Amino acid sequence: MYIFELLTTYQDLFIDGLGATLFMVFVPTFFAYVFGLPLGVILTITEPGSLVPRPFLHSVLSVVVNIGRSVPFVILIVAIIPFTRAVAGTSLGPRAAVVPLVVGAIPFVARLVETSLKELNPGIIEAAESMGADIPKMVFGVILPESLPSLIRGVCLTAITLVGYTAIAGVVGAGGLGDVAIRYGYHRYNTEVMMVTLVMLVVLVQIMQVVGDFLARLIDKQK
Repeated sequence: MYIFELLTTYQDLFIDGLGATLFMVFVPTFFAYVFGLPLGVILTITEPGSLVPRPFLHSVLSVVVNIGRSVPFVILIVAIIPFTRAVAGTSLGPRAAVVPLVVGAIPFVARLVETSLKELNPGIIEAAESMGADIPKMVFGVILPESLPSLIRGVCLTAITLVGYTAIAGVVGAGGLGDVAIRYGYHRYNTEVMMVTLVMLVVLVQIMQVVGDFLARLIDKQK
């Protein structure tokens, strides 16, 4: 009975928090793949022994990606506040949080894409090469389509990771369920509000995982 009253009292707050969280997950995931997917492809095909071996370029990009992945997200948010203000016009709220979320997710996505592409059977690439396929055809006609199930699982993993990042962003004024848990739960000693937001985040992650696995299996069967 108390839980029902709690949900009724904070209904608008939970709905707004969930909406902000979804915005801060799916928009950054999209833009992270806009930039991270090409970066992951370049990392893969420029590796020594790959399609277009460029050891120096590969090493430089690999170092940049590793540096990007090593910066804690909470530090990244603060460090790029001037850039965030220049892009989003503000450093507070879900819109502003998208900027550091994208920046933080790009190197993560690049490594996921690189890992997915490296899982591809080398025989498929060799067969395409023997048929005279050029690099664009190899990448867009063979490598990416054949790696699609793994890439979809990577998208799912990225979105789930960003759910955690949004909770961190909520601590510094980005909004979302993380902000609800901190401001209306922790600071007001309302354990029930914190538990409800936790359950909502867990359910959200489970839904993402189930949908991602289903799509990956569906595409894998159609190949």
